[in-house]
Amino acid sequence: MRLRNVTGSREIIAESRFVVHEPAAQKGKWSEVFGNNRPIHIEIGMGKGRFMMDLAAANPDINYIGIEKYSTVLLRAVQKMEVQELSNLRLVRMDAEEICEVFDKGEVARIYLNFSDPWPKDRHAKRRLPSRQFLARYHEILAADGRIEFKTDNVDLFDFALEEVVPAGWKIEAVTRDLHRDEKMLAGNIMTEYEEKFSSMGNPICKYIICR
Repeated sequence: MRLRNVTGSREIIAESRFVVHEPAAQKGKWSEVFGNNRPIHIEIGMGKGRFMMDLAAANPDINYIGIEKYSTVLLRAVQKMEVQELSNLRLVRMDAEEICEVFDKGEVARIYLNFSDPWPKDRHAKRRLPSRQFLARYHEILAADGRIEFKTDNVDLFDFALEEVVPAGWKIEAVTRDLHRDEKMLAGNIMTEYEEKFSSMGNPICKYIICR
């Protein structure tokens, strides 16, 4: 998907009080950013922010960090936060490959991956967020009892993600290939913008929850 550049997006993000501008400086000290020791949940590739904002609003006892690589996309989340400020949500613009430079060992309680870029070419497999290379990174920052939740409507990407779990040293706790028809896994589900769009088109949503 080609992103349309928005003039001034980087400047607006740089001035936003909702964005953590030097995230690597907070490694091991994210509790200080929020002023409490509540669990930290992160979404990698947060898009326009709907999922994170809805989660944060519904769970004030959890701290959330939304991570997005593209300024043009992150800008939309910043604009939403200006309308609905949430004290337990902060935003970060960064590449997911730098995740271990930003979070300390065991500092994150849960990781959300929603409708990630499928990187369809085989030579780009290691760039996929549910790849074994990224699972190794998540292992470094996730608490011992932490979980990863992954949702997508891309069947090929989901098949790939499932195949990566065991070789990477993880195990599947729950899985479905049709989330909106799975009563147990649908309970408490928060939809993303893409999820609402794709499910309304009749596309089944796949989801897994994995742990170590």
